[in-house]
Amino acid sequence: MSHNELQPSELGTKEYWDNTYSAEIENFKEFGDFGEIWFGDGCSSRITRWLEKNNIDKNQSVIDLGCGNGMLLVKLAENEWKDLTGVDYSQNAIELATSIAKSQGVSINYQVWDLLSGEEVFEKEKFMIALDKGTYDAISLSPDDSAQCRRKYIEKVKDILKPNGLLLITSCNWTEEELRTSFCSSGFEVVSLIPAPQFQFGGSSGNKVTSLVFKKTRSDKE
Repeated sequence: MSHNELQPSELGTKEYWDNTYSAEIENFKEFGDFGEIWFGDGCSSRITRWLEKNNIDKNQSVIDLGCGNGMLLVKLAENEWKDLTGVDYSQNAIELATSIAKSQGVSINYQVWDLLSGEEVFEKEKFMIALDKGTYDAISLSPDDSAQCRRKYIEKVKDILKPNGLLLITSCNWTEEELRTSFCSSGFEVVSLIPAPQFQFGGSSGNKVTSLVFKKTRSDKE
């Protein structure tokens, strides 16, 4: 992982997300507002379509890393996925996600977990699919040695994924090439690029969001 680090931001702090989800809890209670859907509902739809197009068994275990309000998992539950887990280091996020899932009549297991804490909450090699929609981005903005935080994140994902398990990651801060560099040097290989809409600025076209599918190719035991 030799590319340049991002500048630290409040988006890389737990305090920011605790405050954000505290406000969203109140909005949900008062107005039934689910809160912000990161990268838009279209991103969740593209992820769901990719899983279905590639005939991924809907009984496979899925974990959403940094689930926030949980809307990605709600979408999967509505599409008959069964074994769904969402984790976030913000208690407020988990409270909001749990309330939303209940309001939508879907069953999802939510749990507070800081991936970087070193705490072992789940068995090793427990999940077949890991989802990340912006969490790696937030970790990359941490004021506390972001490069080390990213390394810890990748190792933790590798720990909890089963052999040949998939990581579907969406980023707006890292390019496809940068994501490939970080993950392919750490026990993953690229399976697919999930196409995202292109945006034009100043006559140039480019993707504002990158979604990649990685497969775990080795574990620390190998």
